[in-house]
Amino acid sequence: MKNSFFTYTLSSFETAVKDLGVAKFTAKQIYQWIYQKHERNPEAWTNISKKNRDLITEHFDFSIPQIVWNGLSKDGTRKFLVKMQDGNTVETVAIAAKERLTLCISSQVGCAIGCTFCHTGTQGLKRHLKPNEIIGQFYTVTEFLNTNDPEGQKLTNIVYMGQGEPLHNYENVKLATEIFLEPHGFALSQRKITLSTSGLVPQIEKLGEFPPVNIAISLHSAKNNVRTELMPINKVYDLERLFQAIRTIPLKSHRRITYEYLLIDGLNDTPEDVIALSQLLKRKESKINLIPFNEYPGSNYKRPSNEKVLWFMDQLIQRGFTCTIRATKGHDILAACGQLKTQVEKVNLWNETSLSL
Repeated sequence: MKNSFFTYTLSSFETAVKDLGVAKFTAKQIYQWIYQKHERNPEAWTNISKKNRDLITEHFDFSIPQIVWNGLSKDGTRKFLVKMQDGNTVETVAIAAKERLTLCISSQVGCAIGCTFCHTGTQGLKRHLKPNEIIGQFYTVTEFLNTNDPEGQKLTNIVYMGQGEPLHNYENVKLATEIFLEPHGFALSQRKITLSTSGLVPQIEKLGEFPPVNIAISLHSAKNNVRTELMPINKVYDLERLFQAIRTIPLKSHRRITYEYLLIDGLNDTPEDVIALSQLLKRKESKINLIPFNEYPGSNYKRPSNEKVLWFMDQLIQRGFTCTIRATKGHDILAACGQLKTQVEKVNLWNETSLSL
């Protein structure tokens, strides 16, 4: 069985081709063809001999996941249902902003964390995604955009905020991130990649070995009882243990940790919650990103009013925190934060939209 090319860093690919008797520099040439010129057809690799092309294609698989469905939101967000070789599917979302196009990437088929506010959590965990399947989401969406909107925005940023808990799939996500950062590959900068975690303490303590990308913590409450209701993982790794682990994260100069705080009407949006949050976090090392709850079919929680969201943000800013509100994108196609699930049947029931097969 062939190994997927998309599981190799440049260094490991150089070693692999050298073992086949191919010159080391050929690996860099192929890397550039694949990642920088987005050319997977070996016949187009004009600076590589036919003998070497045949040898490489005999030993490596250059296939990528298949987009089986995509939906375009009224706000320009596009959600993709992506199928892996074994038939499993995940969702990935391209989110447009003025100066960037961010891909929200999935790291698992389903999720084992079971957060009560999250649509993905209702399907449980089926399996981890392999590095090539993580890389493949970025690659296949890039190919889609190059074909369907060649003059439009190109992907610039990655957030590991799709389906799954990235740190539960630590080694595969780490390898994929190293490949994303490779200067002769996608050449993304560390500041363009954000890793979000629900709080797996043992893996957080290993982040010193992880590429130094942006870190986001799904916090959602500064009270243990409320956080446990929202996130069962808090029963094992409560706030005290979580923040002990967070203090071990090596932060580069001028970097801060982002704390994601999902605002749910009547649950975690009170004056007492403001006080608890301001007492828990360090102002100079923290950025708070408020996320108004995105309702989905069957959800038990409600979104607070816009006035309440603005009030909550203002209270934190008055206390000296950097605080932003995450714009809700793709709500009409169930592509907003917490709404992803590996199915499209409910999209039409939720709202009619423009779908492209």
